[in-house]
Amino acid sequence: MTSQTAFDLIFRNALLRSSAAPVDIGVKGGRVVAIEPSSEKLACEAVEVDLGRHLALPGFVDTHIHLDKACLLGRCGHNHGSVSEAIRAVAGMKKDFTVEDVYGRGARVLERAIVHGTTRMRTHVEIDPRIGLRGFEAVKALKRDYAWAIDLSLCVFPQEGLTNDPGAEELLVQALRDGGEAIGGCPYMDTDPNAHLERIFDLAQQFNIDVDLHLDFDLDPSWWHLDEVCRQTERRNYGGRVAIGHATKLSALPPERMKAATAQLARAGVAVTVLPATDLYLMGREATHNAPRGLTLAHKLAGDGVLCSVATNNVLNPFTPFGDASLLRMANFYANVAHASVSDFDTCLDLVTELPARLMNLGDYGIKIGNPADLIVLDTGDSRFAIAELPDILMGFKAGRKTFERQRPTLFRPWS
Repeated sequence: MTSQTAFDLIFRNALLRSSAAPVDIGVKGGRVVAIEPSSEKLACEAVEVDLGRHLALPGFVDTHIHLDKACLLGRCGHNHGSVSEAIRAVAGMKKDFTVEDVYGRGARVLERAIVHGTTRMRTHVEIDPRIGLRGFEAVKALKRDYAWAIDLSLCVFPQEGLTNDPGAEELLVQALRDGGEAIGGCPYMDTDPNAHLERIFDLAQQFNIDVDLHLDFDLDPSWWHLDEVCRQTERRNYGGRVAIGHATKLSALPPERMKAATAQLARAGVAVTVLPATDLYLMGREATHNAPRGLTLAHKLAGDGVLCSVATNNVLNPFTPFGDASLLRMANFYANVAHASVSDFDTCLDLVTELPARLMNLGDYGIKIGNPADLIVLDTGDSRFAIAELPDILMGFKAGRKTFERQRPTLFRPWS
């Protein structure tokens, strides 16, 4: 037995991706203070939770979701065939959004995400004269009220442009002064995309926050804003602090151009978030046959040195009339559509765990000594089967406190 100082909690017989044999995890004051082989037994009078040789992960990380415009099915027609139509549909509704309405819809999705194992999340929040700061106030309240189960970070952004939308910048600045933790942008919605990007980067530097953009969201590779984003990133020495979401144009590039774009992204330190549900739903809809998938291959980019993540984006709204906020299901969905091989399955799991944690610069993520005791338990003992099999998420803990538990189903055999 290994003798240690007092623990509040010990997880017994946990399988980690980094360990070949089961380990015991000692927790004190909500943080991991010991990790030892289960064969050596941490000795202490403490609450014990036997994980039964199930896989423990530090939780899923969702880098890109829109809690403020989730769960809008039924409020408008959903026969939208393009990005611009979806944006117009939501714009027509959001002027009537209230703080209570946004909070209620966001809470519905947030609770689903929690029981599906998400422990860290960046939500993009629209800021403009139509919604004002009502959505922002609602999501700030969600961050406060659900801190017992999930760390929620707010990325504020102007969905409908910046230089062409008087009043939007003043509202953005107000939100950044009042708790905005990252800034995004939508240059393709602005009459002056480069000026839009310039101002977003200016504000990012002014407030010393990361940049997370919606970018290049179509399948026409004859033009894009990727070059300007990389230029701004390098000019401002902002590598490792910039991400682009969607980037579906990359999926339309021939091999040589894709090779050059990959090198450019890696050199600049610009990360890419792929949003499978939305990208697949909205891209290629005009095709009469042999429709393109419109999905950028994140696991391939990651293999070539580009930091990537797979995320949710939208849930039950005109952009994506599907969803349950399960990142494990999203990673499985991505792996299917992206033709991931079995040897890629661990990378696909990385795309919703370790890699998005790096994208968000989360220095305290992971089941490591000194880090918060945040972990989820999957009904499998092999990380590859997490992607292949979609096992149940059995339970979750935040700072050593249990946040949810899912009972395993029982078969009632006729002879039992």
